[in-house]
Amino acid sequence: MKDNSAEIFPIVDEQGNTIGRATRGECHSGSRLLHPVVHLHLFNSRGELYLQRRPDWKDIQPGKWDTAVGGHVDYGETVAQALQREVREEIGLEGLKFRHLKSYVFESRVEREYVNVFTAVSDTEPRPSDELDGGRFWSKSEIAAAIGTGVFTPNFESEYENVVRPLTNE
Repeated sequence: MKDNSAEIFPIVDEQGNTIGRATRGECHSGSRLLHPVVHLHLFNSRGELYLQRRPDWKDIQPGKWDTAVGGHVDYGETVAQALQREVREEIGLEGLKFRHLKSYVFESRVEREYVNVFTAVSDTEPRPSDELDGGRFWSKSEIAAAIGTGVFTPNFESEYENVVRPLTNE
């Protein structure tokens, strides 16, 4: 399995407004084309955070632990539609009540993303798809102990420390 480099993504400005379109391959080639993504931080009622393990075949951050759901917004799709689709596709859940935490620009050496960060609480056990290499709930102390060890994606660590933990009182 591998990512579809011909998939079409919207290109957005720094406020998230669509200004064009490009392929996944173009967006992940070092072009720095700003494209929107959704991230969901899924907590259970015990305050544990569900994380997915990225498969080894992914083109970005293979084998690392990351947000419960992370996916691109497709061209012509709203952020809300993308979030619902990605939650259904990646962890098999529907009907969650989402809370928007923040939107920001993330930059790495190969891409720029306009990240729309959401959280939700559910005690329904996620059912990871074959897009993922499994997942599990992590306690706050497990996450704290693993930060900086290379277990997590750099984006998850930054987002958890700067957005999720402060805004959810975790």
